[in-house]
Amino acid sequence: MSTIAQIEQLGALCPHLDGSNGRHFPFPGVPTTCDGAEAVVHVETRISQAAGAYPITSSTTMGGGFNAAVMNGACNLWGDPLLFFEPESEHSAASVCEGFAVAGGRVTNFTSGQGLVLMKEVLYTISGKRLPVVMNIGARALTSQGLNVHAGHDDMMSVADCGWGMIFGRNAQEAGDFCLIARRAAEASHTPFFNVQDGFLTTHTVERVRLPEPDFMKAFIGDPREKLFNLMDPASPLMSGVVQNQDSYMKGKIAQRWYYDRVEPLLAVAIDEFYRQTGRRYGFLEPHRCEDAEYILIGMGCYMETVKAAVDYLRDVKGIAAGCLTVFVFRPFPATRIIAAIKDCRAVTVFERMDDPLSSTGNHLTREIKAAFCDAMTGQNGHDRIEYIPKIYSGSAGLGSRDVRPGDIIAAFENMIHDGQEYFSIGIDHPLALKPALDPDLRPRGGYSMRGHSVGGFGSVTTNKVIATIAGDVFGRDVQAYPKYGSEKKGLPTTYYLTIADTHIFTHCELEQVDLVCINDPTALLSPGPLKGLVAGGAIFMQSPHDDPREVWKRIPEQNRRTIRTKKLRVYFADMVKIAREVASVADLQMRMQGIVLLGAFLKLTPYAALSQMSDEQVYAGVEQALRKYFGKRGDRVVQDNLTCVKRGYGELQEIPVEVINA
Repeated sequence: MSTIAQIEQLGALCPHLDGSNGRHFPFPGVPTTCDGAEAVVHVETRISQAAGAYPITSSTTMGGGFNAAVMNGACNLWGDPLLFFEPESEHSAASVCEGFAVAGGRVTNFTSGQGLVLMKEVLYTISGKRLPVVMNIGARALTSQGLNVHAGHDDMMSVADCGWGMIFGRNAQEAGDFCLIARRAAEASHTPFFNVQDGFLTTHTVERVRLPEPDFMKAFIGDPREKLFNLMDPASPLMSGVVQNQDSYMKGKIAQRWYYDRVEPLLAVAIDEFYRQTGRRYGFLEPHRCEDAEYILIGMGCYMETVKAAVDYLRDVKGIAAGCLTVFVFRPFPATRIIAAIKDCRAVTVFERMDDPLSSTGNHLTREIKAAFCDAMTGQNGHDRIEYIPKIYSGSAGLGSRDVRPGDIIAAFENMIHDGQEYFSIGIDHPLALKPALDPDLRPRGGYSMRGHSVGGFGSVTTNKVIATIAGDVFGRDVQAYPKYGSEKKGLPTTYYLTIADTHIFTHCELEQVDLVCINDPTALLSPGPLKGLVAGGAIFMQSPHDDPREVWKRIPEQNRRTIRTKKLRVYFADMVKIAREVASVADLQMRMQGIVLLGAFLKLTPYAALSQMSDEQVYAGVEQALRKYFGKRGDRVVQDNLTCVKRGYGELQEIPVEVINA
């Protein structure tokens, strides 16, 4: 059975209740764990008819997921066999989308970074022909002084003038939900839309989500044959894409404003209807503690959830009247809404995942906000007239997925409070960078975090996703699991992170404070780095070829032994390499299977299996289902080999006794 089929079977178990107000909603979503890319694929493979894509990192997993559905013979909700077109470039992929939409088809695309910029010529014609294409973007930094395949918003800002709607999500839930909302708004307004999530930081981060039910999607979006217009229908001839000289071009261009004037109200209708059916309320913006805030931070993308956690800390611990404003919709730009939300504060800081140094008024979002205040001062363009403009600061944050920590956010608020730099950067060592004075641990209370140090190709990153799937789907916890991907190939060091909690995990940053450190690569212990932030009384699980705990202890460098004694850390070990070598029935999987042994250690070292009050058989049944999600395509033997590795990891785990550590 496919993963999606398993998810849909679980739908009958979902509560249809919004706990905040006791209101019942008909389609609350099917609970599962997935990353932002999977959430988009879940939607697009059900509502679209085709994808025209030449996927580029970090959008590749979205394109791959859609193509896998095509290869498996999947149909959409109206029985249309899915189609996947992969031409020779992103420019051609956009042209495929244009052609499919011109013929009255519902089509999508998945792209990032330079791929999106290469499409730009075609993006204008898609909007100009009023084709309601939806493209799903893993927003990525553009190559400038160097290549970076990670999160940035300069690719999106480079196409902000193409006449497309633009919605930014912060997490996997929003990536999937906004895919539906964007599609409905696009087809209602005859305007194409971008559905944007941060590359890798959202596309590849596994979280607890509620995927939209097929019945809801079918009703919310509607049959493409009944909604879309075929511009190539010979029974209803229409002229399109012609040459227009001086007498005609401007008339046609300005006439399009009739469509654009409809986008904002129709998008609002789609958002409201989505809430009525699902209970998940969105808006053009999300203000958080802004009502009486003196200082407000504004931005788009996943770090705005970290900002929410930092605002709560500043309010509740430091007594600072802080607030934040997440901008979900960048096009159409919600100018009047933004001014209404921030007009009474003393100062505003705008975070942006880009830098445009030759603009004297700031980066794109900053410029839009400043222009909105100018209109509000004169009462133009629908604004209520205001008499006062807060001081506006701006900062570049998270370029190329550079870590954005609570301490960086707090430094930005301190910069406002003390009237510091009008422009700054955070997270780097530079004369323009703010220096954090503190970096509090803002994980959910009672949460449990793990950081792993491994080598690319060991299978540890996939294991981390499997653990998140088990923690979410089997133990019913909120999860957040993500790797620190690099451009490196396998064989080089990699780091991965996991947090498990009873409530939503807001912090999207690398984990400094952790309860468990897993070391698949013993050479990592040659430096003190892997033990950094490990809480007192925490645990270490490491690879070792030795059976005698004394031999294992002797090979840990003295500086790390001192840390272990001082923090009273527990040290566990197993020969993951040996287990994988003995179990793997497929030779090329021996290296990758050593990572899955960690799952057995996780089950033994964490309390979640015991707290679930499940029998061992029930736990391992859930483990097998999670393994099948990631390894099922390799056959049942591979799934069973992985399950054996998990069980052996659980059974062969050893601890270095306290008396050996303290000897």
